[in-house]
Amino acid sequence: MGTVVWHVTMSLDGFIAAPDDAMDWVFESWGGPSETANEVIATTGAILMGRRTYEVEDRDRAGIYGGAWTGPIFVLTHEPPDDEPDWLTGTFVDEPIEAAVARAREAARGKNVGILGASVARQCLEQSLVDEIVVHLAPVLLGDGIRLFELPGGRRIRLERTHVSRTAGLTDLRFRVGDDSKEAA
Repeated sequence: MGTVVWHVTMSLDGFIAAPDDAMDWVFESWGGPSETANEVIATTGAILMGRRTYEVEDRDRAGIYGGAWTGPIFVLTHEPPDDEPDWLTGTFVDEPIEAAVARAREAARGKNVGILGASVARQCLEQSLVDEIVVHLAPVLLGDGIRLFELPGGRRIRLERTHVSRTAGLTDLRFRVGDDSKEAA
């Protein structure tokens, strides 16, 4: 069975989206192909994202990873839109996070489940459903926006660094989510 991987690009000051969900800074930072990103794309069998991330994907480009990935997509939302874009190869789901991850795992057919978006990732982390976090650290300070991770009241989640590399303009970081945080849930 594949793992659940939160895959994200983050500014040096800890934001994954600028104000108004602006993502132009991400594409300006990449500067070339990424072996880490290509590996994540190749090993992902299904994607689970929130409605807000879906709207950014639909607004900015046609498909996940700019159309470089295809497969089942599950958008977790309480209010599905009336129209679905042509690129959406999945469905909207309104169910608890555990059920949504289980649905995505089944659809991934042994490959990894990719998690996109801060809210869905936070929900998965709260329920100890994330196995790995892959962060592309961009050399930019945004000053405001959507934080990588916020949990009112806090909860420490230990991470084990498993890989660090440099790709064009980014620093690629991989972490395994610690077993102690899974036991604490």
